[in-house]
Amino acid sequence: MKLLTVPGQVSHGPGWHYDSSGLVVVDRNGTVLQGLSIPYNVDVTASNVTIRDVRISAGGADFGVSLRHTSGVTIEHSTISGQNSTSGRVNYAIDDVYGDSTGMVIKNDNISAFRTAIQISTGLVTGNYIHDPGYIDGDHTNGIYVGGTTQPLTISHNTIFNNLGQTDTINLDATSSGQQVANTIIENNLLAGGGYSIYGGNALNASTSNIVIKNNRFSAIFYSQSGQYGYLDEFDPAAPGNVWSGNIWDATGGPVSS
Repeated sequence: MKLLTVPGQVSHGPGWHYDSSGLVVVDRNGTVLQGLSIPYNVDVTASNVTIRDVRISAGGADFGVSLRHTSGVTIEHSTISGQNSTSGRVNYAIDDVYGDSTGMVIKNDNISAFRTAIQISTGLVTGNYIHDPGYIDGDHTNGIYVGGTTQPLTISHNTIFNNLGQTDTINLDATSSGQQVANTIIENNLLAGGGYSIYGGNALNASTSNIVIKNNRFSAIFYSQSGQYGYLDEFDPAAPGNVWSGNIWDATGGPVSS
């Protein structure tokens, strides 16, 4: 698809407009944003929005796509990145800013040059290629970061490569002591890198349940145990409904135990 540059070739359309402060604002329910090349943050405040076949290169920005109090947003078949791997990296490629957006679908996207690729609380994240993060001194680098939720979330069929030796590819992170973290499925992903490849939600004495981690492939392309320190941390296999099953090493097909 030939992409139109914003704002050089087009600066507005049904439900969206370029703001001279350096934002593309999507503020009408049901908007379809498609076929654009955008070197800015796309800020979504409407619901049932679709972002499709778009290239977003938000160099040095806080966000590539920011979602604010939305529902039913789909981001698909798009490329979202910073503009380089250092000072031009994007802080969050896709971010549910307030942690209250619902019904999100993030699928078949190419995401790179980020500090955190996707920060989400509920919905579906599937078929994405998340790779080559950027780095500024002091960064914690995340593939998919989930901040302590009990809302249903499925993370499936993604390839997530974090060649940096810190933080994660997927992090179900408790953010306060004793918090409940539950109802997440992590399945059929190809994972490599980070400090630990997966953090399983049991930080800060969190109470976890229904955390299902199954049929994932762990790669040693960066570190022998997938992550620099290992493939898994902070997961309680004995908690109610928690499952570790069918996870294997990508190179050998051998089982990976919890």
